[in-house]
Amino acid sequence: MNLKQKIKDFAERVKTLQGDPNFIAAGMAIGIFVGITPTFPFHTALAIVLAYIMRASKAAAAIGVWIGNPFTMPFLYLGSYKAGIFILGTKIPFDIKYTTFTELTKLGFDATVALMTGGIVIGILPAIASYFITRRLVKKLRSRRRLRMIRQEETAP
Repeated sequence: MNLKQKIKDFAERVKTLQGDPNFIAAGMAIGIFVGITPTFPFHTALAIVLAYIMRASKAAAAIGVWIGNPFTMPFLYLGSYKAGIFILGTKIPFDIKYTTFTELTKLGFDATVALMTGGIVIGILPAIASYFITRRLVKKLRSRRRLRMIRQEETAP
């Protein structure tokens, strides 16, 4: 599947989400944030719980976690690790082969804390950006749909 088709599929999923644009955007932001953190395989469950607590779209949160997928995860984990050791001022050996939270705990407490710290810090800006992008996208898609329905009503006999 090429990138253009993936974007179309994503837009179709967003179109079908129910609720206020802010509700959907908050869910997406939560999903993106959790998807960036090194909490795999708990991404979806964690995002849905957080969306429930924060009264955001659970469906959008479940979609958003897919930013952390098998292709992006090595980069996200390495970035989380580097950010975490920079923030904490520690030096911990890291092997990129650890791709799940349970495997990361085998590295030890300090490495896990560094990865989580870095993941949380790295996840903030994309989460904020995704909130505004998703809210605008939902409003735009719904506006187009309303306009299309009005045009159809006008042309109906």
